[in-house]
Amino acid sequence: MRAAHSVEQVRAAEGDLMARVPEGTLMQRAAYGLATVVADLLRGEQDAGVYGARVLLLIGSGDNGGDALYAGALLARRGAQVEALLLSERAHEGGLAALRAQGGRVVDLDAAHRPDVVVDGIVGIGGKPGLRPDAEAAVTRFPDAAVVAVDVPSGVAVDTGELDGPHVRADVTVTFGTHKGCHLLDPAAEAAGVVTLVDIGLDLPEPLVTALQADDVARLLPVPTAFDHKYTRGVVGVRAGSAMYPGAAVLCTSGASSGLAGMVRYVGEAADAVRARHPGVVAGAGRVQAWVVGSGGDDEAADGVKQALADGVPTVVDADGLKHAPRGSSIPLVLTPHAGELAAMLGVEREDVEARQLEHARRAAEEYAAVVLLKGRHSLTAAPDGRVRVTTSGVPWLAVAGAGDVLAGVVGSLLAAGLSPFDAASVGSWVHGSAATLASRGGPVTPEGVADAVPAVVRALLA
Repeated sequence: MRAAHSVEQVRAAEGDLMARVPEGTLMQRAAYGLATVVADLLRGEQDAGVYGARVLLLIGSGDNGGDALYAGALLARRGAQVEALLLSERAHEGGLAALRAQGGRVVDLDAAHRPDVVVDGIVGIGGKPGLRPDAEAAVTRFPDAAVVAVDVPSGVAVDTGELDGPHVRADVTVTFGTHKGCHLLDPAAEAAGVVTLVDIGLDLPEPLVTALQADDVARLLPVPTAFDHKYTRGVVGVRAGSAMYPGAAVLCTSGASSGLAGMVRYVGEAADAVRARHPGVVAGAGRVQAWVVGSGGDDEAADGVKQALADGVPTVVDADGLKHAPRGSSIPLVLTPHAGELAAMLGVEREDVEARQLEHARRAAEEYAAVVLLKGRHSLTAAPDGRVRVTTSGVPWLAVAGAGDVLAGVVGSLLAAGLSPFDAASVGSWVHGSAATLASRGGPVTPEGVADAVPAVVRALLA
């Protein structure tokens, strides 16, 4: 499990550790990890590696500036030409002395040589969104250089992943002790680039948000035993599609028929199209352990939601059905909106949801008393009790019509198989993203191809 902690949690853990280790230990650990990552990046950028490479440090007044200065000293000792641009009247004295002792120089922006790597040590986890004009000028001066952020990209909201003004866009972020919210939560996560975690020995509490990894998903997946049969593995019912949108029924049942549940029932107007694609789907009402409703439901969505909830079983509500999702239902629900649909559910603008995704996903989960799966580049699964999981699997090609119908079916099959709504939504989202990656192979995907790739993803996980 990848865990991200809040600034307050990190500060407390650092204080506890600093009381037990010699002064400066944490900064030295961080600096060594940072220098190692920069050195590895330089080896990939040029044949000569560290020796002779040009490194520009952008230094603020906080501890991140100290981390960057000490790392710069280590790189200078290995032959790099390291320059530091001080963006504050105060800089870490020990780090600055260490850099100068190894031949590093302090320069102003006009005197700086064109670097191979820029190290962003402007502000750390205590910083606020946005950058001062001098920092913005330094960040944008060398667009061809690789950028390595120290702990977090300067200028982002650390806990929430929000953006408000100019900020660093890093190729690599080297973070210490734990991930922070901005490493997982969009829109800031996209600006963090590849995130590398350096362990500095922090003892941390329960995280702000988490992200499933492959071993977590493998542990949570429902795996049949030797004595299971189709009913004990779970029956998922699908009320999706309409005369206007029969394809939604086909795609939703494709996700539901990916093998994660024992049986799929379909109720709706597109039974012929569903059976043509999936002869194993049973058309007609009957007992189910979970429902999926709303995908392509058009005018029938309201009735579909009403009929599904009447069974009292866990239900996935998608697309057209979201307009009819009840607030405060005692039935376990998974709601699967994209940003526009969530905006309509909460009575806000889509831009507000996209800018503050964590806030709005949590608000919806609380107001609807349901698990909310907010779909996006990094989808968020929020539970009413405040827990949040971030999905980091997937590829941009997954932004295609019909992909959400497949996702709803996958999540519904996991609900029917016995997973909790929170686990079903987050595991289903991860599997769906991984199936898209497998189906893409670097190129376009179709929703049908994503559904067809789910069994291969599961096989690889269980292997």
